[in-house]
Amino acid sequence: MDASTNKTFEKLKYDLVRENLISYEDIENAQSIAQVQNINLGQALINSNLIEESKLLKFIESKLHIPYVNLDDYDLDIKCLDYISFNDVLKYKVIPLFKIENCLTVAMSDPLNLFIVDKFIEKTGLSIEPVLSAESSILKKIEKYYETNNTMGQIHINESQKKINWQESINNQNLSEENIQVLIKNIIEQALVENVHELFFEYTPNGLSVNFKVNHENKNMGTIPELLIGSFIMRLKILSGLDPQVSEIPQLGKFVFKADEQQLIASISAFPTIHGERISLKIYNSPCSIEKLPILKQDLIKIKNALKSPGIILTCGGPLSGKTHIIYSLLTGIKNSNKNIMTIESIAKYDLGNGINQCELNENIGFNLTKAIKFIEFQSPDIIYFEGINTQEALDYFNSLVYKNKTLITEFLTDNVADLRAKLMLNEFSIFKSLLSLIILIHSKDSIEVFDKDNLKKFLYDNNSSWN
Repeated sequence: MDASTNKTFEKLKYDLVRENLISYEDIENAQSIAQVQNINLGQALINSNLIEESKLLKFIESKLHIPYVNLDDYDLDIKCLDYISFNDVLKYKVIPLFKIENCLTVAMSDPLNLFIVDKFIEKTGLSIEPVLSAESSILKKIEKYYETNNTMGQIHINESQKKINWQESINNQNLSEENIQVLIKNIIEQALVENVHELFFEYTPNGLSVNFKVNHENKNMGTIPELLIGSFIMRLKILSGLDPQVSEIPQLGKFVFKADEQQLIASISAFPTIHGERISLKIYNSPCSIEKLPILKQDLIKIKNALKSPGIILTCGGPLSGKTHIIYSLLTGIKNSNKNIMTIESIAKYDLGNGINQCELNENIGFNLTKAIKFIEFQSPDIIYFEGINTQEALDYFNSLVYKNKTLITEFLTDNVADLRAKLMLNEFSIFKSLLSLIILIHSKDSIEVFDKDNLKKFLYDNNSSWN
């Protein structure tokens, strides 16, 4: 938990002062460190050597009468891992330990956060008994147990690696979770080796076809036998936090995995068809420092200036060209800028942490883009990232926010400059175009071009532009 949401330390921080375990100045210093490093207050106190971890945890145990469990030599019941998804244990810094009858005991770094407890009660249908554990110990257990039991495990990508074939791992006779996860892992591993970041799974008379999106076309890579389809889709849904029993309505989810020690996100879209669900899987790279993007130094200055002023920042490129990666990297770079930064997304590809208020739409409960734009202004945002604008009402509202001194970020799918110009020449975009303060064009993963107000007009109307 980050410093702003850790209820346990917020409740007890002044008790630490009253009992002379630390000083008030220590609290203030640790809070500043926690905010800058995006860690909780307790971890900041420990990292700064202001208090020993064991002493702090014992103090919390005595004050709250919540049992403290040292996880270092603790063997949890692996059957309980299925109750809480990998995404949730990582997000909330918790791990399930054991279950007795209808009660699931969960180790938490923030046992007073009732929001988390209520969330797991609702998801599991069980009562939750929180116990206190060190955040560092919880993270070690997550890495140990979920790495081998609830994720695909580590993927190693070597550019010189020989072409692999996921079909060699098919075992029709083995329906175990372990075998199915190996199958999922091998499909994704082959996609990454071949530099493919978008996959589709479709029903056919012969089984579930596996398709890689290559150069805007679907390339069939083989078929999952019919006997394995049910287990394959169920496991993919469980990994993604989706309901495996639901197939009649669309669902969106995601799961985290590692490739060569880099954390990646796979977003999953399940969509019902008359022959069965069609599954779309997209892989996203984690955001990086804006300085590490392939952008010229003078263009970085243009971007930073645009982020400080009202206007529209438009990121353009082809499918899976890295538009979201660039936008997430920009947001990461300004999240400590004392600005109220908010996003409206179909699904958050990465948790950007404290300083960015990310919002996921949920059509299943009526929380759509129309409702989001109706209420987001009450939050007084300074910078807003809209993943997409797909209605005239949304476009008009988007434009109106610039007149209210907002900085807006969005993206367009464009294969070339002629396509972009054609879109912006439409009457619906006349106001939008006039409010543009910056365009970021993605030629390739190694080439990005930036146009600010000084050269936007020439770019939009000059037929000799280099991006064609």
